[in-house]
Parts: sequence; C-alpha cells; structure tokens
Amino acid sequence: MKTPLTLADVQKFKNMEFLAKQLVEGFITGLHQSPYHGFSVEFSEHRLYNSGESTRHIDWKVFARTDKLFVKRYEEETNLRCHMLLDVSPSMYYPTENNGKLTFSALCAAALATLLRKQRDAVGLVTFSDKIELQTPVRSTGSHLHTLLLLLQKQLEQKPTAHDTNVAEVVHLIAQQIPKRSLVIIFSDMLSRQDNLEEIFAALQHLKHQNHEVLIFHVMDKKTEEEFDFAERPYVFVDVETGQELKLQPSQVREHYRAAIENYKRELELKCGQYKIDFVPVDISEPFDKVLYAYLVKRGKVR
Repeated sequence: MKTPLTLADVQKFKNMEFLAKQLVEGFITGLHQSPYHGFSVEFSEHRLYNSGESTRHIDWKVFARTDKLFVKRYEEETNLRCHMLLDVSPSMYYPTENNGKLTFSALCAAALATLLRKQRDAVGLVTFSDKIELQTPVRSTGSHLHTLLLLLQKQLEQKPTAHDTNVAEVVHLIAQQIPKRSLVIIFSDMLSRQDNLEEIFAALQHLKHQNHEVLIFHVMDKKTEEEFDFAERPYVFVDVETGQELKLQPSQVREHYRAAIENYKRELELKCGQYKIDFVPVDISEPFDKVLYAYLVKRGKVR
C-alpha cells in the first residue's frame, strides 16, 4: 500500500505532474478497495443508472461484479467544461513554512485536472488575488494538461504579491466570460478585507443564474486558523496581506476569535445551501482524497 502524499512531498519533489499522477492512481486504487467499489472503477466509461431511464444501455457485466446498475457512458456525455479558480493571494501562503494552503490547493487542482483529462473533459485554470492573475483556455488535450501542471508548479515557486483577495470581482468577471454551462471549482480561504459575504454571494449567484454548477473548497489550516491552537506565550501576529502587527498572548483573544471564525463559516455554509452551491470545508492537514471524493460526487450531478 502506498504512503499517502503530504505537503512535504510537494516541496521535496517539485514535480506537479508526477505528484498529481501518484495522487490520482492512489485514489483510484483506494476506490477499488473501498465501499465505493464500482462507483469509479471505470468512472470514465460508466455512470450510475438513474431510476426511470431506459435500461438498454445498462452494463450487465458490471452489474454482475458489483450488484449495482451502471449505464455505459458515451462521448457526448463526458463533454464537461470545468473552470478551476485558485486563490493565490498572500493569505493562501499561510502557514509560511510550507505555503500550506496554496500548496494543498495547487496539488488538489492538479489532481482534479488529471481526473478531468481521464474523463475526456475540458479544464481551464484561473489564478486570482484582487484580480485575475492568470487565465488559460478550457481544453481537454494531453498537452494542455501538461501546461496546466507546469503553471501550478510555477505558482508554488513564486513569492506572494502584496495583493488582497477580491473573490466577488473575479467571480463576476469569470461569469461574464463563460459561454456554456460549466462546472466552476473555487479553491480559497475566503478571507478578504475587500469583500463582504453579500458581495461574494451576489457574484456566485451570477454564476448560478447562468446555469453553472459551483463547487467551493474552503481551504484552512484548522489547528491555528480555526482553533487558534498556539502555545501560551507572547506572540507578534502579522497580517500577511497588510503587514499589520498585533502583540498578544493567545488566551487573550482565543474564545472571541473562535466564535467569530465559527460564525463566519456557518454563514458561508448556510448561504451556499440557500443558493445550491456545494461548500466543502477542507483542512490542509487532512488527506487530499476528501477533495477528489467531493469532486466525483459533484461530477455525478452534472449532466
């Protein structure tokens, strides 16, 4: 059994194509060995049977192996267009010792792009802070995937720029540019001084009104950013986006901080539920598989 990939592996190997391939292969192997066996064994060739549809395309050989009904998937059914939006603002480079949130998100984006290519789907990449930093076409070729993975690797080798996050403005711009129904996947900590939740969700509604599907991975370092789990001693906390410094001991603000971040996350989840947006909280200390599972579930809903 392969050892799961870690953030340290990304820094050690510095080869996004190799790492994404390893992650996807390990994930698919895990699906073979899990209760989801049959769900994705041949996920590029089959989909689950929907009650009420014609039975003429059911693959009875797969049924005999799995005791589940799968329908053979044809070329036109896999023509998904996916736009991946990766937040590269300074807060995503936290924790700074391993650029944790950005490293986690970049490898997940690379793995998803690899999965999309396996399913013959088209994918494009957007990186953003307070504006769009980079934007690629949406394509399904092997050479395009290679280019995306190189861009993701290059992003990890760049230093953060002195920009804030502006999710709302970027999402509005992307919504104006997408001509066909697509899946929009966003990797972000959703931490911004410029945005408020009303502005963010007005932008996300813009996508939904145009019949796009939206999947948000809310990327956080749970131990410190949510639980405020720091040793009890004096610290100088520095805002990575403004440089503002605050001297204090964790116990002075821990309860208030935890309550504030919990309320913010709860509001995010409630709003996403109202707008039928898939919201997946992810902790950078967790296995990458959680993101890949969430994608497959969402992919199964997009027809």
